[in-house]
Amino acid sequence: METTEKIVESYIRYIRNWFTIPNIKCEGQKEIDILAADASRVPIKRYHIEVSVSISGAYSKISLVEYDKEKLKQRVHQAKQRTSIGYFISEKFDCEQVKSKLEEYGFKDNNYERVIVAWGWKEGVKKEAKKNKIELWSFPEMVKELGEKIMHQRSYYIDDTLRTIHLYAKAMSK
Repeated sequence: METTEKIVESYIRYIRNWFTIPNIKCEGQKEIDILAADASRVPIKRYHIEVSVSISGAYSKISLVEYDKEKLKQRVHQAKQRTSIGYFISEKFDCEQVKSKLEEYGFKDNNYERVIVAWGWKEGVKKEAKKNKIELWSFPEMVKELGEKIMHQRSYYIDDTLRTIHLYAKAMSK
């Protein structure tokens, strides 16, 4: 699991108080980053969450670049393709291998939300995401909220990711 996915999972577990299952392998080398469930709601609200975080200036934001499966295979185009909203729709949310695995966990048809966590998104992406029933969550805002919540707590966190953020937040508050 990538560090950014661990941070998102910590946020979901400690801020939202939801259950999570990370890194679910699917057929065809596909993977679901995080499944989450908000058990405080009846019926339980489910989330399929994909994380795409880069601080690279050129590829840090989700874009409207037209997704092309052939370009994804070309090294020179890969980064641009992987940050397009079309990539998430085709390869992360609507592909048959992922849908099949989601059904095994009770995620069917319209009983769950689809989420992309990113550093940001370019103009027009939010509208396209909404049209495709995808929520966009801001990674920097999640990290800030997580740090602010745990900054003054005296708890010892066993979760390495949360412990690191806790130590960093404490150091920054001095």
